[in-house]
Amino acid sequence: MPDILASALATDGLMWIALGSLLAGLVRGFAGFGTAMIYLPFAGQFLTPLGAVMTLMVIDGFGPLPALPRAVREADWTDLRRLILGMFLCMPIGIWLLLAVPVDVFRGTVSLISLALLAALIFGVRYSGRLSPPKVYGIGAAGGVLGGALGLAGPPVILLYMASTHAPAVIRATTMVFLFAFDVIFFGMVGVQGLLSAATLVLGAVLIAPMMLGILIGTWLFRPAYETVYRTVAYVIIGVSALYGLPIWG
Repeated sequence: MPDILASALATDGLMWIALGSLLAGLVRGFAGFGTAMIYLPFAGQFLTPLGAVMTLMVIDGFGPLPALPRAVREADWTDLRRLILGMFLCMPIGIWLLLAVPVDVFRGTVSLISLALLAALIFGVRYSGRLSPPKVYGIGAAGGVLGGALGLAGPPVILLYMASTHAPAVIRATTMVFLFAFDVIFFGMVGVQGLLSAATLVLGAVLIAPMMLGILIGTWLFRPAYETVYRTVAYVIIGVSALYGLPIWG
């Protein structure tokens, strides 16, 4: 274990990766979203695509734990079962892509999708049609592919499931449980394939500290009266992180 920890602490670019984790936590603390869109462009500069996504799953899995029991009670389990089944069936496609794509393609795709989602958030783009059961399965499937390939399971939910007629608290709870289930199933699938790396898991554990520090600072800074300001700051950080992750800087 000491050797694995020493190896994790010797990771090339650790300070930059830790900065990405801190900024992701900060934005999550005062805006409630953006973890993957901020962290992955930093991590993708120094880690393999699988390493970047695995460490994201570790740090992102700890954030919702305190609120998870309540989310389990408030979630709509009919929709949740559909979302999880769609995600489970299509995640292997995403993982196959994750292992197949070159590093520069991974970095560029993560950054471009993050920028596209950022534009959608800024301009208020949302799906406004009726969410039938097949569409809910489709949202889960899209989350499985994008999450497995790029660690971005959230965008399909943010842009599509938010159109649900459920109360906001139910949508938030259902989304939280879905994303936690994604993390668990992802680790199960890569574990079955023998792709889990102890060193990568330890590195993810090391990065929990800056993530939680960022969440605490962001939560402490947040004032409801200035929500628009915080959201603007979040958009700027996401945009700069995504641009930083583009494979054009050498």
